[in-house]
Amino acid sequence: MRRLALLGAVFFAPAVSAQQQGEAPPQPVTVVTLEAQDVTLTTKLPGRVQASGEAEVRPQVGGIIVERLFDEGTDVSRGDPLYRIDPATYEAAKASAEASLAQAQAQAASAERELKRQQELRDRSVTSQQTLDDALAARDVAEAAVKVAEAQLLSSNIDLERTTIRAPLTGVVGLSDATQGALVTAGQSTALTTIRALDTVNVDVTQSAAEMLRWRRSGQAAAEESEARVSLRLADGEVYEHTGRLAAAEPHVNEQTGVVVLRLEFPNPDHFLLPGMYVQVELPQGSVSDAVLVPQEGVTRDRRGRPVAMVVNADNQVESRQITIQRDLENTWVVTEGLDAGDRVIVAGLQKIAPGQTVTPEERDATETAAADPGAATE
Repeated sequence: MRRLALLGAVFFAPAVSAQQQGEAPPQPVTVVTLEAQDVTLTTKLPGRVQASGEAEVRPQVGGIIVERLFDEGTDVSRGDPLYRIDPATYEAAKASAEASLAQAQAQAASAERELKRQQELRDRSVTSQQTLDDALAARDVAEAAVKVAEAQLLSSNIDLERTTIRAPLTGVVGLSDATQGALVTAGQSTALTTIRALDTVNVDVTQSAAEMLRWRRSGQAAAEESEARVSLRLADGEVYEHTGRLAAAEPHVNEQTGVVVLRLEFPNPDHFLLPGMYVQVELPQGSVSDAVLVPQEGVTRDRRGRPVAMVVNADNQVESRQITIQRDLENTWVVTEGLDAGDRVIVAGLQKIAPGQTVTPEERDATETAAADPGAATE
């Protein structure tokens, strides 16, 4: 009996071992359960901050700067004095113009009296008509001389007023390129300083004409063009706290590049944004209703280059789904066809599975951040 039992054990042992080898456990995979949501599509466009207003301050009269009347980097209002040029020469010119005006007025008064005398003499036929005409012409010349003198006085007053150089607009004044004692000339090429209006700033970006046409043809274009709020991402990756708006679009397409220039306007009450800063504008381009966001690592391509996702069905079996991708959004794909809310998309373990295979799904939080593809294009 012992020999038979031992023989039976030897006979059945390979069969049991083979059975255990054929029952390999299902392959574990990581899945994300999808949720339907309305997705706002945005386009990221690079640009640089520009002041909403900028004026270079130059003298309109020449002379020696005797005083600088502002602190560099501070706020100034339109009309505030910035520099004072030595006014002595212009005060003398004004005094001369005043004297010339007084002389012209005296000559005009004398010519008027002479004309009246000649008119009285002519009425008594004591003088000739030619003499009266000469007196009339002399009176007119004297009155014209008064007007010339008045214009010269006005010009001298303007020049004297311009010896105080004032701010042409409200904004932040920059560094001064002129010091006390410097000689300046009217309309010189070098600006004394620059004033920039920073309470509101602009960002000019370019967008392809094709994208602009798609946006205008969408159902929301009319409303979004005037009401859409535009986000701004700074060079350090942070989002600017204030949103902006589309202020204007250049009504012209560049024939060589095929792009349109858009001007975006952002409030800047704390003067946080400075001209020249590199930024990225996130411009709304429309929305997709009931779309699902699929992690990019869960989408592959078939032999024909079509996007495909592997889904775990209710029986924990793998299914292959051909999908339609609207565009990318951060590290996900916006999918409009082929997947529904509640589908479990495989995002890890794709190399070891095939359609029809039974797997053991392990859920991953749908909001978990995956590493974005550094080579992915951003619209």
